[in-house]
Amino acid sequence: MEIGQICIKIAGRDAGREAVIVDILDHVFVLIDGNVRRRKCNVMHLEPTAQVIKIKKKASHEEVKAEFSKLKIGVWETTPKKAGKRPIKVRGKKKAEVEEKSKKAVKKKAAKPKEAKPQAPAKAAKVEKPAEKKVEAKKAPKPAEKPAPAKKPEAKTAEPEPVEKAAKA
Repeated sequence: MEIGQICIKIAGRDAGREAVIVDILDHVFVLIDGNVRRRKCNVMHLEPTAQVIKIKKKASHEEVKAEFSKLKIGVWETTPKKAGKRPIKVRGKKKAEVEEKSKKAVKKKAAKPKEAKPQAPAKAAKVEKPAEKKVEAKKAPKPAEKPAPAKKPEAKTAEPEPVEKAAKA
């Protein structure tokens, strides 16, 4: 593997995408860029191709993008997030004013009457059916259960039992 070698990533979330080796970090890791996120990558996760492009060591993303456009290969593009408005912490007297304003806003929302929706003409009055009583079927009596097995005699003490000798006749 050498700098400028086009590879295909075979592991991770960028698997199947084309990348170019931008820098060789050591015998195990290389820095890649292209149609993948620019990052350090294990060489075991790359499948080298026969194509090699001319780029310098640690080439910028723009340089890689220019070379990939010549080969008509797409490039990974990221756009930075737009900074939103940061909330401002309100303290002291202003805090009480802000709370009052929020309470007033809530009251205004609750005070607004809801618009009455036109109701459709009532159809025939619903006839309520008397609640049906659920009749439970009588269950057949269970057959007599077998008596519980007799408990085993408790463990015997250390005294041996006398053994009766059979009388020989």
